[in-house]
Amino acid sequence: MYQLTFDTQAFIKKHWQQTPVVLTQAFEDFVDPIAADELAGLACEEEISSRIVVTEANQNQWNVIQGPFEDYDAYGETHWQLLVQAVNHWYPDSQPLVDAFRFLPDWRFDDLMVSFATPLGGVGPHIDNYDVFIIQGEGERRWKVGNKGDHKRRGGDENSPLVEDFEPIIGVVLKKGDVLYIPPGYPHCGETLSLAISYSIGFRAPSQQELLTQLADSLIDNNSGHQRFTSDSEALEPGIVSQEQQQGIMQLLAELATQPEKYQTMLGKLLSQNRFELDICEGEEPLDLEELQQVIEDGASILRIGGLKVLRLENDNISRLFINGEVFALENVTEAELVSFANTVNLDNELAATMFDNLAIAELLVELINQGLYYLAE
Repeated sequence: MYQLTFDTQAFIKKHWQQTPVVLTQAFEDFVDPIAADELAGLACEEEISSRIVVTEANQNQWNVIQGPFEDYDAYGETHWQLLVQAVNHWYPDSQPLVDAFRFLPDWRFDDLMVSFATPLGGVGPHIDNYDVFIIQGEGERRWKVGNKGDHKRRGGDENSPLVEDFEPIIGVVLKKGDVLYIPPGYPHCGETLSLAISYSIGFRAPSQQELLTQLADSLIDNNSGHQRFTSDSEALEPGIVSQEQQQGIMQLLAELATQPEKYQTMLGKLLSQNRFELDICEGEEPLDLEELQQVIEDGASILRIGGLKVLRLENDNISRLFINGEVFALENVTEAELVSFANTVNLDNELAATMFDNLAIAELLVELINQGLYYLAE
């Protein structure tokens, strides 16, 4: 169990998406949920996203090698860092650490990245477009965080996250249990002082590009969005688009945001998807309702696979859940039951038995288990 020591609601009001902050001993008596050799083992797997960043001797260049990795001897004892994405998808013992940050909504959560770093290892000064909590496990790392501003991209590459050196507003050595929170847009850089394991819990929101792309696809799929611009006056010059008409045309998009039937399904599907592959847990033979009822009566619990998002939309006019980019309509299910299903990661035996009393939820559980998105546990 991982319990944060700071006031989460005060943090949201004062720092969330506003200012970086060091949260000293945010976890008391912190225990690493994964060991370095176990992390190295995950990075051997083809389906798991991993990379090694090697810091060149002059520390002005960082070379990235994409995984999977079979051997680490070639990298030596210093100046490199292994990073493994979505560890919570593949290593269930890391889920309790993720759960500690569920004071923020699940739709924002991206993944748990875990890194193992040798002395003088790092990834260089960079800027992220998402919120991140950096949790220090074993070892120590020195972090610098700069202020927002017009930071030059390293090497003049505007597509690179790396930036030129910056003036720090935070300089700190993180020790086990310390947390550094960094909002989007703040340059930061970490340097390893001793063999260290760090955990990065990222939170991401969709961009305008992503929203418009998904909205356009949704309108096409549903043969919707046919309204065209009209006006009762025209410009006097034939070769001009008036400011009024520019705004009127773009207002067509703004109007879609006032029509939930146009965007809610798209939004629920988009926000419940994962960027990284899930560890699907399909059984050898599909279950039916009677078989699932029997195993629940025998004491089984029902658990979500790591990283799975189960979301509902406030003020949705349809009784449904959004799970892994799909829509699951649920008639004759109460709001309280939807809330419980969406908020509960692990259905213990008592809760599973209670939910199974509702036929619609029982059928949903069978479907999700057979899809490998939930699984049975003793």
